[in-house]
Amino acid sequence: MTLKILVAVDGSIHSLAAVRCLINQAAGYRESPEIELLTVHRPVPSLPRMGMVIGKADIERYYADEGEEALAAAKKLLDRAGVKYRSNVLIGDPGDLIAKRASEGGFDLLFVGTPAKWIGSTSYQVINRTEVPVVVVK
Repeated sequence: MTLKILVAVDGSIHSLAAVRCLINQAAGYRESPEIELLTVHRPVPSLPRMGMVIGKADIERYYADEGEEALAAAKKLLDRAGVKYRSNVLIGDPGDLIAKRASEGGFDLLFVGTPAKWIGSTSYQVINRTEVPVVVVK
């Protein structure tokens, strides 16, 4: 059975530390794990008559562009290391959606980065909302 690993990234140096940690550990696995990079973008606030100015396709393009920007550095690290992955961009509350994706996607392990000596708010939410083991990288 192939190990499934979810790596939550947001483009920050802290999430890239989680990617580096995964790369360092991946070489030690018996077989290559199945890896998914995930970024979650908070939804754009809905304002009255916003649809008259900005179309749905524009908002979707914005999410896709922002998601790719958040994933770019992590993809570069994994590509350089020769680690295969797939990527995913979701829209919503990061803590909720990372935990939900980890649980519903059948992942065996979840990597997240945190910016502080103490666990950050998104990392804390993820840990408390999923049964999937979480590796928190500082």
